[in-house]
Amino acid sequence: MAETAIVSEELAKKFATERETPYTRWVRAEGLDIVGAHYVPSLHTVELKPWARRGGKGVFINHEASRTSNDCYVCEIAPGQKLAPQRQLFEEMILVLDGRGSTSVWNDAGSRFTFEWKAGALFAIPLNTWHQHFNGSGREGARYVAVTNAPPVINLYEDIDFVFGTKHDFRGRFNGEPDYFSAKGEQKGLLLQTNFVADAVNLPLIAAKERGAGGGHIRFNMAKGSMNSHISQFPIGTYKKAHCHGPGAHVIILSGEGYSLMWPEGDAPRRYEWQVGSLIVPPNMWLHQHAASAFQHRHHAGALSRLQARGGVDPQCAGRAQGLDQPPYRRRPDRLCGRSAGNPPDVCGGAGEQWPRAEDGCRLRGRTRRPAAVPGAIGGVNPDRNGP
Repeated sequence: MAETAIVSEELAKKFATERETPYTRWVRAEGLDIVGAHYVPSLHTVELKPWARRGGKGVFINHEASRTSNDCYVCEIAPGQKLAPQRQLFEEMILVLDGRGSTSVWNDAGSRFTFEWKAGALFAIPLNTWHQHFNGSGREGARYVAVTNAPPVINLYEDIDFVFGTKHDFRGRFNGEPDYFSAKGEQKGLLLQTNFVADAVNLPLIAAKERGAGGGHIRFNMAKGSMNSHISQFPIGTYKKAHCHGPGAHVIILSGEGYSLMWPEGDAPRRYEWQVGSLIVPPNMWLHQHAASAFQHRHHAGALSRLQARGGVDPQCAGRAQGLDQPPYRRRPDRLCGRSAGNPPDVCGGAGEQWPRAEDGCRLRGRTRRPAAVPGAIGGVNPDRNGP
């Protein structure tokens, strides 16, 4: 059973300076905050601050468990305005939350393309290309969420001018292809090779019963990057199998209502309610699963940055029988429903009836009830109860 180590405040202060990195210093120099949570109720309404260098507003949202592998930020462009041009030596994937607009991308060789987007669009910025975002509405703001692998890059070089000012075209990533940002792609199994999805909310998915009954799934590797992402969907009253993986996954709810359970091995599950626009960041190797309680649920898991991003076996697509980290249904422990040895249920009511059987199509049964909220946390849930 996992135990939580508790140390004195005096000892914790001795290690406090090690939490500071070149990356966190850069964010602070940008005049922005880092929200250190692994659950945000709504990216549509999360509070932003003026981002002078970019010409918009922004906030970074990163749990400490994932801050060294990748990051997440929300940015808003005022009506009729644009962000400052930028290039960078790290990868970036963008999901448009609200509004409409356009983005221009160009390289030093002179190739320049502009494409339009609206809420629900998903695309990636090719490595080290110049790019600029424009709000296409004169009345409403445009807001997007982006996941990047800036932390390891900034921490490695510790030279902001080098990261944002290096003149070099990575032609293997982008070489002026005229259809680079067209809304088309080649399908290879679950992988859709494309650099632009016009509407991620309604994109057709492929059946993936291995992840839960009635579920759909599709994967992306955009801009030939090392980060990948996927979209999963499952019907009302069903859930995804519990699984765990390394840090870096940012789960964004695209449609539906429901909840997620997350917990470190051996601990009791914690329940996080979500709706369209909620963000969940599972800490490193925490078990987690998602359940749809109203409307058909669809979510986007962005930038799963890990060693096997370019190949190997994906931990989210296989069970522990293959040496990976997705328990099959027959091995579900009672604690998935809030029950652990010697403890009463604190997430779901009942025991045997609550658990869907594999032959039942993985459907949820019985009545659920929410545990008491913990004060002092976003949305009433304490994201750091046991620390990173």
